[in-house]
Amino acid sequence: MMKKLTVITCVLLLLSIAGTRAQSKNSPCLFAYFKGNGEDGLHYAWSSDGYKWAALKNDHSFLTPTVSKDKLMRDPCIIKGSNGIYHMVWTVSWNDKGIGYASSKDLIHWSGQEFIPVMANEKEARNCWAPEITYDEQSRTYMIYWATTIRGKFPETASKADDGYNHRLYYTTTKDFKTYTATKLLYDPGFNSIDATIVKDAGRFIMFLKDETREPAQKNLKIAYSKTLTGPYTAASAPITGKYWAEGPTSLKIGNTWLLYFDKYTEHKYGAISSTDLKTWQDISAQISLPEGLRHGTILKISAKELALLKAVQ
Repeated sequence: MMKKLTVITCVLLLLSIAGTRAQSKNSPCLFAYFKGNGEDGLHYAWSSDGYKWAALKNDHSFLTPTVSKDKLMRDPCIIKGSNGIYHMVWTVSWNDKGIGYASSKDLIHWSGQEFIPVMANEKEARNCWAPEITYDEQSRTYMIYWATTIRGKFPETASKADDGYNHRLYYTTTKDFKTYTATKLLYDPGFNSIDATIVKDAGRFIMFLKDETREPAQKNLKIAYSKTLTGPYTAASAPITGKYWAEGPTSLKIGNTWLLYFDKYTEHKYGAISSTDLKTWQDISAQISLPEGLRHGTILKISAKELALLKAVQ
């Protein structure tokens, strides 16, 4: 009798795991983004297939920015933490030395917004752009990373173009979003770089980033890899985007297929490419549809229940 019960228990457990995986694979996707200059705050769109997106709340803001002198909410990045709480960071200003942070249990009701002065100790820091968060399960640590120009640093890639910006990627870590480690350099690819986004897959960390070089113009997306979240990362790949200017990448994996969304900002529209091996990429821009005016954000998977609650917000 005990052997029979053990077999039944194992079967039920396997069915439960299979059901969870199926639910995860078929989970709706949420695109958190901004519009304009980020004055009105956080916008959402949702998708059932990762290609066709519809705005929520009539494309009105879910959260109005309140921190920093400029009070902007650009480049929102949201991830679900290990305890089920959602964490969001964003660009608060074009020229401030910190970033914004808030948390939520349901993506609707957010905590008080905080200003994290991540570059306050760098006298010559000009900005903090496009922060993102990636969670490291092994160390149970969150890494927050962003792009900053520090006057006088990296003279080998200095230029007078683009107002003299010459970015590199920096980071801090936290376990509780209350205390943070000292800011360090995350990645110097040997060129002006911004808009990094990092995901873990098959035991390695994959960084998509923008080569911001203006002379001669690059303005494309590349990939680097690391065995550990904080690096070191490999040399950046050849460009994976085409002969247009691209920025603000965010990735989504459906089955074995990677989708990489990005802003074709000089053309005022979004583009996307897909790959099954992260080496050969196909332009699928003609297959996607997004709300008009959508700008740099992040894609995450949510539950059907969470989507229903978001749809109910007026």
